[in-house]
Parts: sequence; C-alpha cells; structure tokens
Amino acid sequence: MATSSADDGHPPRPGLPSRRLSLDGDLDRIGEQLAEVAHAQRRMRSLLGAILDVSGELELPVVLRRIVTTAMELVGARYGALGVLDDEGTHLAEFIPVGLDEKEHARLAGVALPRGRGLLGLLISDPEPLRVDCIAAHPQAAGLPPGHPPMRTLLGVAITVRNRVYGNLYLTDRRDGKPFDADDEAVVVALAGAAGIAIENARLYEQVRAGAEQFQRLLLPKLPDLAPFDSWSLYQPATEPALLGGDWYDALALPGGVRAMIVGDVVGHDVRAAAGMAQIRNMLRALAYDAAVPPSELLGRLDRAQAAAAEPTMATVCLARIEPDGEGWSLLWSSAGHPPPLVVTANGTARFLQGEPDLPMGVDTGLARRDHRAALPPGATVLMFTDGLVEHPRRDLAETLAVVAGAAAAHAAEPLERLGRAVAEARPSDGHDDMAILALRAPIGGR
Repeated sequence: MATSSADDGHPPRPGLPSRRLSLDGDLDRIGEQLAEVAHAQRRMRSLLGAILDVSGELELPVVLRRIVTTAMELVGARYGALGVLDDEGTHLAEFIPVGLDEKEHARLAGVALPRGRGLLGLLISDPEPLRVDCIAAHPQAAGLPPGHPPMRTLLGVAITVRNRVYGNLYLTDRRDGKPFDADDEAVVVALAGAAGIAIENARLYEQVRAGAEQFQRLLLPKLPDLAPFDSWSLYQPATEPALLGGDWYDALALPGGVRAMIVGDVVGHDVRAAAGMAQIRNMLRALAYDAAVPPSELLGRLDRAQAAAAEPTMATVCLARIEPDGEGWSLLWSSAGHPPPLVVTANGTARFLQGEPDLPMGVDTGLARRDHRAALPPGATVLMFTDGLVEHPRRDLAETLAVVAGAAAAHAAEPLERLGRAVAEARPSDGHDDMAILALRAPIGGR
C-alpha cells in the first residue's frame, strides 16, 4: 500500500510547491522574452526589407507612395499618408493618402486636401515623433471633414532631407485596435531616415535625367525646310532609367531637289554613346552633301573613317535619299543593320521596303554595302525609326513591326504630325530604350 512521506518515516520537503511555482513563472517569463526577441527579429527583418524596397526606387512619385505603404505594413496601420511641405515649410503642398477604399474616396469627392492644420500642423511646427491615443480628445485636433472615415489613433514622424524637413508621415488606426506604441514609433522613425535618403536620391536622379535629356535633345538637329515635303520628327527617352542614349535623326535638303533622311542608333546608353552619336551624325551630314555618291558608298566611307578613329563606334544607320524621278519621286536607301523604312500611301497601304540590311557600322569595313530603290507614290509618307520603337524581348519583331504599320495605315489620311504621334503612342517595345522617329510626306500632286 502506498504511503505518504509523513508515513514512511521521512519529514516532508519544505517549500517544494512554491519552488515549482517559481520555476513555472521563470519559464513563462523566459518564454515571453524569447517571443519578444523573435518578434523583434521579425520586425527588424521587415524593416531592413522595407528600407531596401524604398531605396530601390528612383521615380519620386513611386518613392513617396512606397514610403507610405511600407510604413503601414510595418506597424499594421489601416490608413497612411505623406504630406510634402511647401518651400517655406509651413504648410502642406502635396498630400498622398493611402488605404482609402473606393467608397471612402467617393465620400471625400470635392473635399480639399489637408493644408496642415490641427494635429498635422502640430507636427509641422514641432517635427518630433507624435503619438496620439485619441485624436478627438487631443486639444489641438481640428476635427475631420464631412465624409472622412473615423480615425482614433495617430502616429506622426517627420522626414528630413539634407537636414531640412521635407514632409511628414502620418499613420492612423492599427488594425488590431491597439494604440501605436514605442516600438511602432522606433520602427517608423528608422524608416523615415531611410526614406529621406531615398527621396534625395530620387530628386537627384530626376535632376540628372532632366539635364541629360536636355543635353540629348540639344545634340539633335532642328529640321530644315524640306519643301515640297512635309516633315516631322520625334525623340523620346527610355521609360526606364537610362540617362543618355545614342538614337538620332537628321534630314537634309541637297542640291538637285534631293532630300536625305538619316536615322541611327549608337550602341550604349551613356555619355560615350551620346558623344559617338554626335560624331557619327556630323560626319555623315558632311558626307551626305555629295549628291553624286549613293547611300551605300556614303555609309562605307563613314565606316572606314570611324575605323580609323582611336575609339571606333558601333552603330546601326539607315540613310535614304528621295530623288526626283520623272513627274514623281523615288527612294534610294541603304541600311547598316537598321530597321527598314516604312512607306504609307495616301489611301492607307503600309509596307516596309524590302532589302536585306548590311552589317552595322564598326563590324567589318571590307564588306560591300548595297543600295535599294523603290518608287514613292504622290502623297506617300516615308517613316524611319530606331529599334527603341519596336524592340521587345518577349515579342517577335514581325509582330511589333506589324503594330507600327497598322498604326501608320490607320492615320494615313491625317496630317503628318498626327500620323507620327499615333505611331509613337502605339509603341510596341518594352520602353527600355530611347527612340527616334523621322517622317517625310511627298506632295499629293507629284513634283
């Protein structure tokens, strides 16, 4: 029969139950601490990932919105916004709200965006982190406009760029219903520091890109008077970050009523490509004035001249001459690895001129180049472009060329500029390259 410790002759151990309780409490506290450490590690990983995401953007509007959405994800906020200060730093010049659904947006239709009064103004005048557990009860709360969704808690953090407050990040209402705590504040403050750097990088990128694009356009010519032909041209930079490109166009009025069209693309997207483009364009412009020399020989001379340079340049070029031919015109062209010209008749027929392109410039100067000739009907449009219009890594070139031809044919009866812009807007490429387009339209009545 089992007996207790008191019955077997041994005295009971004093304090054993209390020790067990103490050990259980210690284990619970250790478990809580481990859980807190794990939570802190997860939040730190999330913060580092968020900083990388924000820092990876270069387009300023995208950066600003990404900052808000990232902060909301980090602290589980229902709503978020970023207010950008005006030049004086006293009011909000821009306000980017995130988190409103369609119905909430509709209810706020016609309501002016905040200018920075009430609690928003408090963060402007005193750019220290601000946590409010009850917005309505705060003495500086200005109230919400009609139709605004209710908001109870607030976390506000200033974003500084070059030691100047750029704007403020506002977060409201944690999804779990709890007020924002010190950990939330610390995480958002850390994000705001990275956000300031990301904003500055985006602003610098915009300045450099604007300057580079202006420089690129200055290298391109203003089209001369090419009467009796109408003319139109377009240069468009890449939609993805590419500061400079090597695409160009040129057109010349030559002796004997000849009109020359040139479109080319130097390999690369940097200052070197832009410099190479300017060099080739100027050399070819000088060579092209010899109207007795066919385009194939002009490209050959250019290739040999480039090969003799200290740093030869690889490029694709298409050179076309529109020459008087009886009562009309004919087109004589040669291509150094470039897309063929597109001819669009006045009645809406569009076709790419047939003729195998020769090697690009800078590959082999020993190979002969060829000329191709085609009649140019009255009122027809000749369209030449760089591959930035049609090149797409996941689409067949024949398909993208067909898109361009279709857009041109659909607008054949419209003014030349409308036709050209329709082609540019139809752009079937992926936008990762700049593009140049040049178009000439023959007179309706022939010569």
